[in-house]
This record gives sequence, structure tokens and C-alpha cells, in this order.
Amino acid sequence: MRLIWLALAIWGTIHPMSYFLQWFNENGYDLMAMVNAWHANAASSGLVWDLTIAAATLTIWVLWEAISRRRWLDLLAIPATFCIGVSCGLPLYLFLRSGRES
Repeated sequence: MRLIWLALAIWGTIHPMSYFLQWFNENGYDLMAMVNAWHANAASSGLVWDLTIAAATLTIWVLWEAISRRRWLDLLAIPATFCIGVSCGLPLYLFLRSGRES
């Protein structure tokens, strides 16, 4: 499973980033314009909130486990989640988590 988590983390980095970079190339590197585009309609706003809540939940889980188990490398999943997305952060965390002896 560990290699599957890693493959999903890589895919979760490359696939969304290709869309983000395409959008930035077409519309300029204005982060607030991108945020406004995310809220273009009720459907996209719902997806934004869905992913925001998932990212917050993942962050709390990562923080809880990293602090309680002193697994500081696992904290890499947090910037991956907020800089790339849950599609990268969650499988990256599962990859990092699966490498430890329980």
C-alpha cells in the first residue's frame, strides 16, 4: 500500500498543479483572482468548502499524531495540503504514516 500512497501523492501534485499553472498563465499570477474564480457559482463554492473542511480535518489529524508520536516529518503533509491540495496532502501523509513501525 505504501507505494500506492506515494503514487497517489505524486498524481495529486501533478494533475491539479497542471490546471493551476494553466489558469495562472492565462489569467496572470493573481491569487485573489483565482480565489474569486473558485467562487464563480454555488457548485464551485460548495467544492471549495468541501475541500477546505477536508484540509482542516487532515491538518488537525496530522498535528495530533505528529505531536503525540513525535513524528515531525509527517508535518510535511500540512504545507502540501495547503499549497497543492488535499489530493496531495492526504496520500502523502498516508505514505509517511505507513513507513513507521506500530
